Formats: sequence, structure tokens, C-alpha cells
Amino acid sequence: MKLQIDNLDGNGPIDYTSALDPTTPPQLNRKLNQPSNLKLSLVANTPTFLVPANNARITLTKANAQVLFTGYLSQPVAYEYLGWGISGPAYRYSVTAQSDEIALDQKRLPTVAPFINRTAASALIQLTQDISPNTFTTTGVQTTDSIVTYAPNPQETWSKQAGEIAAEARASYQLQNAALTLAPVAAAIHAIDESDPLISTEALTLTPVAAIFNDLTVIGNLEPQAYVTDYFVGDGLTYKFYLSQTPFTKASVVVFDEEYTEPQLDPSRWLVTDPSSAITVSNAGLQVAGGTGADGATTVQFVEQIELGGSVVMQHGDFVFTAASTGVLGGLYPSSILASACLAGFQISPNGTQCNIQALINGAATGAVLATVATHHYVLTTLIYTQEIFRRQQIFHSSLHPSGNGYGGATIPANVRLVLQVHDIDPANPATQIAPATVLYDGVIAAAPGFCTYAPIDAANLHCVVEFTRLLQQIDTEVRSALPGQDYTTLLVGTLSDGAECKTTSTELEFYSSYTPAANQTIQVFYRGSGRALARITDPTSIAAQHRGANNGIYAAVRHIKLPPVRTAADCENAALAILDDATNPAWKGEYTTWSDYLPGNATDIFPGDGINVNFPSRNATFSAIIREVEITFQDLQGEHSQYKITFANDAAELLAITFQAALVTLPADPLLQTNTQVGQTYLADLTSAQVTQIASTAITLNAGQAPPPGGGIEVRWSDFGWGPSNNRNLLGRFQSQTFTLPRLAQVQDFYLQQYDNSSPPRYSRYSAALHVDYPL
Repeated sequence: MKLQIDNLDGNGPIDYTSALDPTTPPQLNRKLNQPSNLKLSLVANTPTFLVPANNARITLTKANAQVLFTGYLSQPVAYEYLGWGISGPAYRYSVTAQSDEIALDQKRLPTVAPFINRTAASALIQLTQDISPNTFTTTGVQTTDSIVTYAPNPQETWSKQAGEIAAEARASYQLQNAALTLAPVAAAIHAIDESDPLISTEALTLTPVAAIFNDLTVIGNLEPQAYVTDYFVGDGLTYKFYLSQTPFTKASVVVFDEEYTEPQLDPSRWLVTDPSSAITVSNAGLQVAGGTGADGATTVQFVEQIELGGSVVMQHGDFVFTAASTGVLGGLYPSSILASACLAGFQISPNGTQCNIQALINGAATGAVLATVATHHYVLTTLIYTQEIFRRQQIFHSSLHPSGNGYGGATIPANVRLVLQVHDIDPANPATQIAPATVLYDGVIAAAPGFCTYAPIDAANLHCVVEFTRLLQQIDTEVRSALPGQDYTTLLVGTLSDGAECKTTSTELEFYSSYTPAANQTIQVFYRGSGRALARITDPTSIAAQHRGANNGIYAAVRHIKLPPVRTAADCENAALAILDDATNPAWKGEYTTWSDYLPGNATDIFPGDGINVNFPSRNATFSAIIREVEITFQDLQGEHSQYKITFANDAAELLAITFQAALVTLPADPLLQTNTQVGQTYLADLTSAQVTQIASTAITLNAGQAPPPGGGIEVRWSDFGWGPSNNRNLLGRFQSQTFTLPRLAQVQDFYLQQYDNSSPPRYSRYSAALHVDYPL
């Protein structure tokens, strides 16, 4: 063994091998997706012995240069008095070190936007680069499964978050010798076989765990449920309208608020492509002066993708144009950053010495043109509204569905309403600060992509100054209004200073006083209701196999999942499938102790995350597991003979890729019971386009938004429960047509709709369409 310690005093690494205390063998502890720890003792063996300094770098290798550990002292050296020697007091020096993660754990993670729709490899590299750019090599980071969303937390250490990212992808990371690696678990597999003469039977401990269950209820987060539309009408005086349900919202937060106060753009937030050096930051603004003349060649791009879900406000900035320009501002791009591929943005084109601003939709200039005026400021804003809050299912893994083959991950289709508007501010006219914005585009993109690249700047030849760029997630409500005889328009929900006309809270829609709805002005508010995500899934095959006499074979459990985030009932179902993959099998834990000369399969080293196949028929134990911990005691330093204690468990005993939390949650109701073969086939599509088409004093006409299934129909109820043919107490009717009329009995009335088919029993929608009418009789 060779021990080197660099005290970081400029003298480089010093060989401390001869100072190792032979009476206290060094011990190295490795844990899955956690930092490794090394403990050893030193005794002064020369007059020039130097006590290792705080935070010194330590390296332990074999004589053949095989690296066993690299890291840093994690705490000051401890002194143990041994007596009085020839040269004075003698001490044993206890050294505790942690692997290279400590260099990252001691730094604060910058506040960054959540990682969206990345691979685990990309997320892990980004997490590392954000803390310590270009310090660690990442060529060993393998592409694994996707992480739909992960929010880095500056309050947590790098290693904790790296471990979570790796576990979500059912992978293991290592950080050693300044190299970061990531690979699916069981990339290396070892065998402990009873027939192998080199396997020590007495050194093997196997522990069966009573953990089988085959009836699983999974509890997730609060989820978006009913598709709600509230209908109101103005009377010229009322400016507050009470919502029928509490809107679901991811969080009303500012994802980022860039004021351009630093001397350069933050690389943890922006990716800049600027071959002509046209982009600079000065005078508290982003200065754009020119470009290469080519589309997509000079860009500023946000590092994360934008999820086109819920309600998103993109304030691209306060722009002042200094010369005629060509380019695209505030662009959303499903693929490459090119004007022809732009889903939505603001096209800037020359108009004499000034510019024209026009909406760019699906690569084509669309709608009205706004001509700029010298010295005016133009605040460009894109509003995104969709009834689907999340655009991709979460991914869950098991031993049968490893990295790259998890449950879930499906794209959630949706139509997206896009509103592009310009707030024209004349510094010489204060009234323009709160004047209504000019809407350049208000339309729906059918089957819109779930995620887009956001590039606030695509400068072919731009000349402008940008004072800020801001991305907000608001309460997920869409408000539209129409005066009598006019078409509906989308209202900006937000602050008055941003040109908004109203705001929403968890209980009400409030208009600002200058925008109080006129008499007979109709108002529609679209949002999703909120409830707890739940699913209950059984495995009939396991139940039948466990059936013993009076024991019906059902073993039930309730689990509240922490990671990966379980955001919807569909996520709960996929999580349950992943858990049941392993929970219906025998659960095993074990330990095996052996010398390094006899490691299973003649391995030279073993790491947590390696797989292990156990075949011990005499103990009725044949299973595969994942190594969770490796403890190495270096008993013979000169001969390099070490003792390994390997701890392992299969997923039935200890889940690897799913973490539970102990917080108690009150279940609102028992979820629908499904078998593992019924998941994905139980529900019909939701009536996302249902609407009220006519309101009279005695009747209301509804349109379900789609024709009923053949042999099925549209079921309408007063309240959102009791769905099915056996319950009629809150039933308004079952209809075989898309449009139907119901009696109007009060000023305020609610209708809940689901479609059903002719199955036996019939299948229904997962969530209801909720139509709330608050009109004077």
C-alpha cells in the first residue's frame, strides 16, 4: 500500500506509508451513492514527520497504482498520547478523510432553476459544473434514464443531491481521483455460489425479511384533478368573483429574474453563442449590437427547457431599440434555434431606422405589426396556458425495469394557448406605464410540444438594450372575457404594473378598479381542481400464490412516496407497479466477509452498486441483489491483503430507486382498486373541452366537447362523486349525444361530466369536467 498526503503547502504529496500504525489497520467504508470514508492512524517515524494539515489531500493506492481512495481530511487530526520517547512526547495521530465529494459539499450550490426533462447524466454534470466548473472529468458519466424534474437545493450538499439523482435513474455514482462516473447499478456482477470452492460458507450471513405485499396503496402529492370552467357575467360594479374550487398550482414562484447587473451572463443560467462578440453586459442591461447576419448564429439561451404546462408568464424584457434590427426575441423552439423552427416568438424586422415587431408562430410571421418609436420602451411578454399542468409522466424503476426501461415517462398531450403582447411605454408619458398591452397573437396551438428551448435572443442583426428577463409560474388559471357581441380575448393575470387587468388567488378572481367588467360582459375562468394523488394496485398472481387455507393471500401496505416526486394518480399507478415488481418476491439481506485474494469472481475490487448473484440451495437462497456497502480493512499493509465485508440487499428488502416518507396523510377516499394488468386500461379520456354553450333563465345547454363512445354516453351529476350506473342520487342524466340541455334551477349551479363506455362494468373518465355557472336569473 502507498499512502500519500499533500498538505497543500506547496511541497506536493508526501509519502506517509512508513508512518502507518500497524496496530490500527486503516479502514475504508464505501456506501452506495454516498461519500466514502477512510480512517487510519499514523505514528511519527522520523524527526521530520509532519502532522497532516486540516483539509490535506490524501491518496491511498496499491503498489500497482490501483487507486483505492482519494479525498481530503474531513476533520482535524486527533492526538492520542502514547508516552515519552527519546525525542519527547509520542503520539498516535488519528486521521479521518472523506472522498472527493467533500470538495463539493463544502461549497454552496448556486440558486438555479429546476432541472427539466434531462438525463440523469446531464443533471449530475450540471450540478457539478454549477459548483466547481471544469474541476472534475466527466467522461465516465454514462447516459442513463431521464429525470423529468429535479430541483437543486442550496441548503443540501452536493453528495446528497447527486445520490438522489443517481438513485432516481437506478444508477450509482462515484467520485474518485477527480473523476466523476455514473453507471446503471449491476453494471458489474459478482457471484457467491455454494459450489465455488473459494467461497467461504461460514463467512456468509443471509437474512430473509418478511416484506412481501401484493395489495399496495400509493400516496403522492396534491395533483390537478377536475377540469374546471367558471362562468361569470359583469354588472358594471362587481370586481370580485368567487371561484368554485381551489385551483391547483405547481407554485406561484419566480423561476428566475435576471436584472443583468453582473459584468457577464451567469453560465449556470445562460448559454451564449456569440462568434461576433455582439453581446455584452453593461450599464445594468444586456447590450446587443449586431450579429453575424445568420439566423441562429448569435443566441442567448436558457440552460433549462421550458415545460409548456399550466400557467407560465415569460417577460422577455424591457427592450429599447437603437437601430433597425433583424432577429427573434423571446423565442420558444421545440428543436433547433432557427426562426423557421420557432413555435412562438417576436419577429423583429427593419422599418427605416426603426423596427417592426410581429408575432412569429410556427415559423411564420402572424397578425398585426407594431412599429417602434425612438426612445420608447417595449416590454415583450408571452403567456402560456394549458389545462395539463405536467407534460410528462414521472419515471419509476425496479429490478425488473432498470435504468432505460422504467415505468412511466409518457408524454402528456395538450393544446396550448399562447398570448404574445407588447407593452409600449413612452418615458415622457407616465400614463403609459399602466396602459393596456397590445396583443399581437392570441391563439391555441393544437398538440403542442411539451418542452421547448427558450432563447430570449436570436440576433441575426439586432441593435437593442434589454433591462431584464423574467420567468414566472403563476396560479394556473386562464381568464378570458368578451363584451356583448364581441369575441373572447385572453386577459393578462398578474400585477397592474405589468399591464395586467386582473389577478387570481386561491379563492377569487379580482379585477383592478380600472378594469371592472362592464354590464353583461361575460367572463370565463379555466383551471384545474386539486386533490390528493392516490392509487391502489394489486397483484392477483401473488395473492393466489400466497393463499393458504384461511389466509386469503392478501398482504396490504400503504406507502407515501417522497422521491421520485409522485405528481399525479397515473404516477402513483406506475410507482405501485415498480414497487410490486419486487415486493411480491422474497426479500433478502446479507453480508459476506472475505480476503481480497478471494473476492467473488476474482475481482480486484468491489464497489457499492455492483450486482451480486447469490446461489445457496442449502439455505433455500437463490436471488440477485445490489451491493449497498463495502467495508475494507487493510490488515496486511506490506502484503496488500485486505479484508472485505460486503453488505447487500435485493429491492424487496430495500428499495433502491424509490424513497418513502413517514409523514401521515389523511386519505380523502379509497382509490379505485386495479390489478397490475389493468393499469393504463381502466380510464377513458377526460372531457377537457366540455363547455356551456348557452345560458337562459330556465335552461343551460352543455357541449361535452366530443361525441360519446359507441354504446356509451355522457354522465352528468350535481357533484363530483358517485360515478357509475348503480348510483342515481346526485344524477342529472345520462346522454348519448354530445350536446344536451339541462334545467336551470338557481343563479349558481354546478355540473360535473364524465364519459363512459359499454364495458361491463363501464369505464369512466379519470377526472371530471366541472362547469360552474354564476349568472343572474
